[in-house]
Amino acid sequence: MRQSNPAISKGIDWSLVWIYLLLVSIGLTAIFAATYKEGDAVVQSFINFKTDYSKQFYFFCFSALLGFFILLTDSKFFAATANLLYAVGIVMLLLVFPFHSPIKGTESIIKLGAFNFQPAELCKIFVALALAKYLSRPETDFTKTRSQLIAAGIALLPAALTIMQSETGLALVYFSFFIVMYREGLPSIVLIIGFSIAALIVATIVIEPNTLAIILTAIAAFIIYLFRRQIKRRRDLLVTILFLWALCVGIQRFAVPMIFKNVLQKHQVERIYDLFGKDNPYLEKGEEISAEDAKKKKESGSSYNVRQSKIAIGSGGFFGKGLLNATQTRYDFVPEQRTDFIFCTVGEGFGFLGSIILLGLYLILLLRIVTIAERQRSVFSRCYAYGVASVFFFHMAINIGMTIGLAPVIGIPLPFISYGGTSLLTFTIILFILIRLDADRQMVLR
Repeated sequence: MRQSNPAISKGIDWSLVWIYLLLVSIGLTAIFAATYKEGDAVVQSFINFKTDYSKQFYFFCFSALLGFFILLTDSKFFAATANLLYAVGIVMLLLVFPFHSPIKGTESIIKLGAFNFQPAELCKIFVALALAKYLSRPETDFTKTRSQLIAAGIALLPAALTIMQSETGLALVYFSFFIVMYREGLPSIVLIIGFSIAALIVATIVIEPNTLAIILTAIAAFIIYLFRRQIKRRRDLLVTILFLWALCVGIQRFAVPMIFKNVLQKHQVERIYDLFGKDNPYLEKGEEISAEDAKKKKESGSSYNVRQSKIAIGSGGFFGKGLLNATQTRYDFVPEQRTDFIFCTVGEGFGFLGSIILLGLYLILLLRIVTIAERQRSVFSRCYAYGVASVFFFHMAINIGMTIGLAPVIGIPLPFISYGGTSLLTFTIILFILIRLDADRQMVLR
């Protein structure tokens, strides 16, 4: 008997497709559980396009159809058009400024009739492709500082434009592409410096300014004492230590306050300080919070969201309360429970067991993507695969960390689970391009 082997199925990694379908199914179920109202005719609701779960279902149908067409596309198309698509993405981000519609504090959304379109979400695909294209060029020598700066610029230009659209949380996702650069040879010292600056910023928040300055000075003095013999032979070592001390103090005393006062919005600073249980010290004069306002602040805002999210997840117990038996999420105690805080809907409805299964699916997804990345012959495909893994990891870690109080509330969706057409479309496209590239993994793309 002759075996059928359709071209579309040849080389396809079906494990990724099945994980995708499982995650989307969990997302649809969670959105249904969070938004279903007593008395709704479920079948009619799915048809009339008026409920959130029906809209998400249609978003999935459109995304899956687009994913199918991506599987039919020649892999060379993505490498050939990577730079063009990146340029289109930058143009879309620029068009946001004159045509945006302010929604919930962000200015990054363009309304297209009944739909909201967020170019910053879609642009992640174009950055992954453009970065892979640049890193795979034969003439790119990634040991050179110039090449490293160009690669960083490819990732950070859309991040800067996104920050200017009051969407700082989504802009941070673009920093995940440094993982790709690290895999391709970015010196470890760059990541060490990045993490050190992050640690210094956290220390600036949790430690009183003068105390932190004394601690930094004491550390510098201890290092000078420790390396006193080497310093006698090499005066430049002392200059380096003093420079680093001055840089750290400068970041702590001037850079961080400048960013919190002039770059971040007030509600974003509030969210960061709420995470560490601190009051915002950057209020204007005359803007001090009264006792009554402080009480209202506790009953609203990001700290309230996180508290309610923790209560919802904790109340789910081991097995959960059941699909439509949840109380915190069914009765809107948790704000944004269908979008940014969708994980608490899973935690309350399906309990610890359901949460572990979801996290397990994400872990399998990440491990599978990394395995796929390492088996590619093409540098382009490998870099793109690591870009996909980096984006997914950042979204999962920050979103879930946010709902359990381990990360600031920055408002980024949980892949394939959170409600949102642009988000689901973006994650579908970015994953199915990887599946298409992997199907032609023996091909070397430029």
